[in-house]
Amino acid sequence: MSYEQVFEVKRGDFDKAGEASRKIKSTLQQLGVSNKIIRKISIAGYEGEMNLAIHSQGGKILLVVGEKILTLTIEDDGPGIADIQTAMTEGWSTAGDEVRQMGFGAGMGLSNMERNADNFEISSKIDVGTKIVMNFFI
Repeated sequence: MSYEQVFEVKRGDFDKAGEASRKIKSTLQQLGVSNKIIRKISIAGYEGEMNLAIHSQGGKILLVVGEKILTLTIEDDGPGIADIQTAMTEGWSTAGDEVRQMGFGAGMGLSNMERNADNFEISSKIDVGTKIVMNFFI
């Protein structure tokens, strides 16, 4: 089994936020991936998608399904994360009041991604962007 798909996410597009993660879930169900793995990927994918909409200038999610591993790569365009260690702290967020009033920006996104992935890597450069690679063993 080999499958690849890219999803674009625009900054501030809360009307479509969650659409990519729903499509990923549906695709994985059609491919016969176990519900346990789909749940983990859905949580991590949704958190990544929301981070793209809230914190970046937009970006993409790449889903790659292989024989024994599924990879979600989330890449955005700026602003980057100055202190990744602090950003990984549960409850820490740079989301503004408007985003928080919509119910987002609780500071759990990165830690939820790391918790649900079997392997989690993050890199970021100020004014360039952030890249997160998550692997899930299937």
